[in-house]
Amino acid sequence: TWSSLWIQVQGQEGVKFQNWAGTYGCSPELFFQPSSVQEIQEILALARQRGRRVKVLGGGHSPSAVGCTDGFLIHLGSLNRVLHVDPERQQVTVEAGILLSELNLELDKVGMALANLGAVSEVTAAGVIGTGTHNTGISHGILPTQVVALSLLLASGEILECSESVNPEIFQAARLHLGCLGIILSVTFQCVPAFRLREVAFPGTLSQVLDELEEHLERSQYFRFLWFPHSDNVRIIYQDPTSQPPSSSSSWFWDYAVGYYLLEFLLWISSFFPGMVAWINRFFFWLLFNSRVENVDQSHRIFSYECRFRQHVQDWAIPIGKTKEALLELKAALERNPGMVAHFPVEVRFSRRDEILLSPCFRRDSCYINVIIYRPYGKDIPRRNYWLTYEGIMKRHGGRPHWAKAHSCTRKDLEKMYPAFPEFCSIREKLDPTGIFLNAYLEKVFY
Repeated sequence: TWSSLWIQVQGQEGVKFQNWAGTYGCSPELFFQPSSVQEIQEILALARQRGRRVKVLGGGHSPSAVGCTDGFLIHLGSLNRVLHVDPERQQVTVEAGILLSELNLELDKVGMALANLGAVSEVTAAGVIGTGTHNTGISHGILPTQVVALSLLLASGEILECSESVNPEIFQAARLHLGCLGIILSVTFQCVPAFRLREVAFPGTLSQVLDELEEHLERSQYFRFLWFPHSDNVRIIYQDPTSQPPSSSSSWFWDYAVGYYLLEFLLWISSFFPGMVAWINRFFFWLLFNSRVENVDQSHRIFSYECRFRQHVQDWAIPIGKTKEALLELKAALERNPGMVAHFPVEVRFSRRDEILLSPCFRRDSCYINVIIYRPYGKDIPRRNYWLTYEGIMKRHGGRPHWAKAHSCTRKDLEKMYPAFPEFCSIREKLDPTGIFLNAYLEKVFY
């Protein structure tokens, strides 16, 4: 049986992995697609025997090198079943490799939903909690706060069950695990009864929205806004539960022909004439975002939207009280440096505090400020000055980077930012003493 097992889990050579945005990639020595827990244990045994490192891949969406390795790469796409539905507690247990897009449809069938979701649903259950995916809503935490239990396969081959009551210290580390504690096998989510959302989007100005921040946060359960840099224009978005029937005001022509194809073409031209960017930001605001729009649909269809553009992204969380100061500083920095290119939109979202050790919202209500530079037709636009300016402002205001996104922080920085960083490190060292789950990205984090 040993030889037949070995044949089952044979890895592929010569597989190249690239993340969704095409910004990071790697060539693992062996690529595995196991279809059972037993097979994952075999792969780990082989890795220990050969002294190789192991990384697990979800949807490959993170715009950073967090999932890259030159050792063994495991893709859990075949472990994507719903294991158990508990209608009484409104909980669902799933295998780690299920995509949220698949889970949303399964929950629909049983009249349940996740209370909050990120913008992208082609991501796995273990992946979203691995990097601390978030959406918006000051009464809602980041996505890992919806996790009530999980099981973790350790480097030793042992399986550990974790929840608030079983291994609670490890649970608060594993709810945002960075793929470095072990391999997540299953996740139990706390759900809510299925609901529809009404989304209302309308124009405003940056100064106005920052002055009335408190009112907006009280007025809408899932409030966020988009600022168009090089201007004072803002798109305010309210999303709230409703009993209204589904309705939509989107159109292919404006969404795709103009909002995607024309925009990509103009951004490409602006790579030769950077001064155009300020004009593009203002023109597109006027063209597409200057009127009031309303949509009603199932919650997961309103939460998720299609990320059409390949892009470089940074997203830091700062204490919510610093929102106004930080954004006005970023605006002033762009005004002082007319040559600095900042694509629209800068997305501003809000999240509730939590107790998860490496959560950017650890013990503080937070504002996430998300900046992007698009890559029109795959072309890289210079971003170094913008990135450094933005990171500098975020650091000055006590920011913490989103783990899935690009950032330049070292262990020294992170120790200052995260009060529970030493605690996470000692748990990691205990669970993975030989560092089998590390990679270049994580070495920068932990050493």
